[in-house]
Amino acid sequence: MSLYVLADLHLCKGDPEKTMSIFPGWQDYQEKIEKNWLEIVRDEDTVVLPGDISWGMSLAEAAPDFRFIELLPGKKIIIKGNHDYWWTTMKKMEDFLASEGCGTISILHNNHYRYENYGICGTRGWVNMPGETQDEKVLKREVQRLETSIKSALAENLEPIVFLHYPPIFATNFNYDILEVLYRYKIKDCYYGHIHGRSAHDLCVKNTYDDVNFHLIAGDYLQFVPEKVL
Repeated sequence: MSLYVLADLHLCKGDPEKTMSIFPGWQDYQEKIEKNWLEIVRDEDTVVLPGDISWGMSLAEAAPDFRFIELLPGKKIIIKGNHDYWWTTMKKMEDFLASEGCGTISILHNNHYRYENYGICGTRGWVNMPGETQDEKVLKREVQRLETSIKSALAENLEPIVFLHYPPIFATNFNYDILEVLYRYKIKDCYYGHIHGRSAHDLCVKNTYDDVNFHLIAGDYLQFVPEKVL
């Protein structure tokens, strides 16, 4: 039994015109995701998917992508990304997944999931990058969700592992509100996606910074190969 992570699937099974294949490094990415997943992940494993899962604008439009994910081995835990426009209330999403027979997919939202002695925690996070709009209200909400997730794991005496969509650090930009939560709860490992392109990948923190091990797990950076966490 192993724990894996892979962000930014950007699936478009229901609308092929939204494919990311037009961008460098994304050629045949959906086929690569399927091939690599089938070679690595077993039914007893768990895979965390930290955001940008489907280009569908609604749950109905995202249904083909969730059916694709459901057929892949392992349990899947999904987090919201900035392009997951289908995201809605927890109840609506859980009812939708049940109606589609997606029993291997769970939603990480103000909660955690146990993996051995660890707690899988996380939220979308918020932007700290040049040129992107800041929103203090949304940031505070994301900080609260992250803290709620971590606290729920600690209440069960689990060691939290944090998964985010947005990077807490990018180049010289720091999301101090998110970082403060990581530091206060002494988080050892933080996994994040969102960043695409070789030049942007070079600006990412991919090592230990202030006692937190940061891991870039964007799909194109990992060449669409699920990365083992534990």
